[in-house]
Amino acid sequence: QVQLVESGGGLVQAGGSLRLSCAVSGRTFSSYAMGWFRQGPGKEREFVAAISRIGGSIVYADSVKGRFTISRDNAKNTVYLQMNSLKPEDTAVYYCAADPRSLGRVVVTISRYDYWGQGTQVTVSS
Repeated sequence: QVQLVESGGGLVQAGGSLRLSCAVSGRTFSSYAMGWFRQGPGKEREFVAAISRIGGSIVYADSVKGRFTISRDNAKNTVYLQMNSLKPEDTAVYYCAADPRSLGRVVVTISRYDYWGQGTQVTVSS
């Protein structure tokens, strides 16, 4: 069983920044593609960003391109999401997820991710 723990959420004014972290248990972190998803009030969970095993492939949702940056440090078993120029519509619970079936590629389909963290709340005030 893979354990994922998100941190770094909080309350920020529009235009501000936050950096989310996701710590992953075990020694096989580098074999997983990693993704960030979010779920706003009354909305379905949606894809935000994903990164391949060693970081060579990255995909972003159109809504966050140019504002968010995903990265990973395999030596620390951690994936990050740097969020800049935050908007009220970014308000959501942010989830970290792992895709153990990836062969160096990344996908945006929720069903492909087998392991999930409990989420961290991000609230952006206008």
